[in-house]
Amino acid sequence: MNIRTMTIDDYPRVRSLWDSIKGFAMRSLDDSREGVHRFLERNPETSIVAEEDGRIVGAILCGHDGRRATFYHVCVAEEYRKRGIGKSMVVMAMDALRRQGVNKVALIAFTTNDVGNAFWKGIGWTERTDLNYYDFTLNEENIVRYNS
Repeated sequence: MNIRTMTIDDYPRVRSLWDSIKGFAMRSLDDSREGVHRFLERNPETSIVAEEDGRIVGAILCGHDGRRATFYHVCVAEEYRKRGIGKSMVVMAMDALRRQGVNKVALIAFTTNDVGNAFWKGIGWTERTDLNYYDFTLNEENIVRYNS
């Protein structure tokens, strides 16, 4: 298993992974090759993939503003779960963030994502219940699609 920094060359295999995850939500613009390319240009060292036999089996998009980081699209292919891949990717991303002076990481997990929520709680992350999450759509063409 090779866990390493993601590059735009990984996009087709990462996209294939995202497409395989049930319940996964993707935005038409943000998660396009161009959208991910912009994200990686701003965050060249913090997004992570796990690769085995030429296949991307895990991925994290990770970006920060210099103060706080956010994990997006954290996933591991179903048949590769429970092998420590997710935790190894998280540790690698957090190490990259520490080197850049970032002190806090956040993420959003759907309340219906039992597997993901159990993972985050299991590795010591704290669920926040003291705040509300708000968002505002700036571009109506950035359509969200959920994998069935």
